[in-house]
Amino acid sequence: MHLTTLAGHALSRGRTPADTYALLARRTHKPVPSARAVCLALTIPLAETVRRLNECHDALLANPRAGSETDTGELLEALGVFDVPKSLTDTELAVVDLFLLAIDAMGGIRPGHQHGLHRWFTTGNLTAAYLSLAAARPMPRTGDPTLYWTTLVTAGELLTTAPNADTRLKYALTHCRTQAARI
Repeated sequence: MHLTTLAGHALSRGRTPADTYALLARRTHKPVPSARAVCLALTIPLAETVRRLNECHDALLANPRAGSETDTGELLEALGVFDVPKSLTDTELAVVDLFLLAIDAMGGIRPGHQHGLHRWFTTGNLTAAYLSLAAARPMPRTGDPTLYWTTLVTAGELLTTAPNADTRLKYALTHCRTQAARI
């Protein structure tokens, strides 16, 4: 049976992408085709799949150790290799642009935070991205607090106008408005 078909079947049965990768890699002893099959079963375009797998090939897929399939699958998932891209609306794209402006105004960002934001942008989870940025703050010496908080206020106003907006957004928007007013 074709690996992508097997991956699709495993995913349809409720397996996570990491579990599906581990299952295929254990059976085939071929990590790259197994990871590719999971991505394709998730409808990630082939060109994007190839780019993602090339980025982590040397570190995770080039020299597999027997018995490490579960760990490798979890790492691939944590790195965002299996993140399904979401098509964003014009409003959502405007919000992402505002987030990028706010990130620049931070004056520096931890790599883990940046990675998480990138994953949320890819998957369209803009609520999580906003809550994360609202909980952060600009760097004291290199950041621009005025630009940071006013940009987040604008982004929050756009997000809260969406139908069925998460109530946490309203509280985060109030926080950002308070921070902007203090400056």
